[in-house]
Amino acid sequence: MSNHVTIQPPIMQMETSVVHSEYLERDVTINIYLPSKIHYLDQVSLLLFNDGQDLIKMRFDELFSDLLTNRSIEPIVCVGIHCGPERKMEYGTAYSADFNGRGAKAGLYSKFIFDELLPFIRKKYNAPSFKDKSFAGFSLGALSALDIAWNNASEFRKIGLFSPSLWWRRKGYEDGYDDEQDRLMHLQIRKGKFHPWLQFFIECGELDETADRNNNGIIDSIDDALDLIVALKAKGYTENHIQYLQIEEGKHDMETWEKIMPQFLQWGWGK
Repeated sequence: MSNHVTIQPPIMQMETSVVHSEYLERDVTINIYLPSKIHYLDQVSLLLFNDGQDLIKMRFDELFSDLLTNRSIEPIVCVGIHCGPERKMEYGTAYSADFNGRGAKAGLYSKFIFDELLPFIRKKYNAPSFKDKSFAGFSLGALSALDIAWNNASEFRKIGLFSPSLWWRRKGYEDGYDDEQDRLMHLQIRKGKFHPWLQFFIECGELDETADRNNNGIIDSIDDALDLIVALKAKGYTENHIQYLQIEEGKHDMETWEKIMPQFLQWGWGK
């Protein structure tokens, strides 16, 4: 009797590439998580992640594989973009640097995404287009993902924000800071247009931080997220566009984001 064992091919592979960026004057490492049985990439969605180096630490490949194996999500291509040594300059809002001058290269980072990264992916996989594109990130990387997607809304469908740095402001607290006027992302949303196809996944942990600038008993990160939702709803977005998760024991860390990741992927690409 033969002990013939059928080896199943892996359901997903991860490939690492380096993209040289003229805009950022550095090499950018990316990890591409590719489902195995895809033949035509124009039939699948592309999901970009800022702080892609964190995906490796949170064992994204395993949880992504599990979701694909269980057919909990449709096959999508995920790209983790590693941050560089100037993370606080490249992430932020292209609209304006913050009160400390951070985010001064956010406009260049946006150019990198459209003029260097996406053409590289299209060429590497011979994919003239994707079904649609989405952008996600963690902390300051989440702010950057929201900024880029909001300002290029025709290019994106879904935006994933894990503990987003929505406090990003153009004035220091001691310089006459005002919630309504000075939070850079909220300001852009209030000045922006309604794009009915955009959908938002926003996660905040109740232990994300301890700061409470207005002493209302709610930490700033939750206040900022709830105010963002108010600004979105004032534009015309509804509960159908926005998934908000407030995690009781959630912290500003990878363990929390790893726990929520399957929920995010099923929210966006569930079968």
